Amino acid sequence: MPTGTWDRLAPARRAAVVAAAEAEFAARGFSGGSLNTICREAGVAKGSLFQYFADKADMYVYLAEQSSERIHATIDAAAAELPWDTDFVGAFESLVTTWVRYFYDHPLERAMTAAANLEPDPVARTAVREAVNKHYLAVLRPLLERAVDTGVIRRDADLDALLALLLLMLPHLALAPHVQGLDPLLGLADGDADHAVRVALNLVTTVLAPFRVTDPAV
Repeated sequence: MPTGTWDRLAPARRAAVVAAAEAEFAARGFSGGSLNTICREAGVAKGSLFQYFADKADMYVYLAEQSSERIHATIDAAAAELPWDTDFVGAFESLVTTWVRYFYDHPLERAMTAAANLEPDPVARTAVREAVNKHYLAVLRPLLERAVDTGVIRRDADLDALLALLLLMLPHLALAPHVQGLDPLLGLADGDADHAVRVALNLVTTVLAPFRVTDPAV
């Protein structure tokens, strides 16, 4: 995470570094991202960069965290408007629709999400996933626990298993419509946002089905 020097940096200089680093990592990922390019575009010396962050991976994780916080804020705001207690499944489908469409409308967040999920370097990938996953879980776990309390999800359901499935599914739904080759079966990259939403809702139904209450007495 950033040093105290970063916190004391003038806002305009900090914004320039963030913009240059986001553009570079979004375009090339961690492994391909060049600190020299970031410094040139931001107008800072490379030595100064290491006064702001411990190393390249530290900067990369920080940017992924910032991107995740922006996405989290949008999804949280959408979730707050939905009728979870009276129509959990409909609310969840609406939230997934918001999720899929968000990445059509926000190319930077889409690129940063791709960089986080497709990064080949295991050290960087692990550190970024740890930072990103907490945002997924902060939204999803309370919703699923609420679904158990309201009788939509079975009380004996393995919520960690369901969360694991959702952590696999949601990044895929964010990226597969925009990255050729990620989806060999559903045609996500071959259609528009409406098609991606239809596929996403079908997947939601499939993933939730084994966990849902089918007998009100259960």
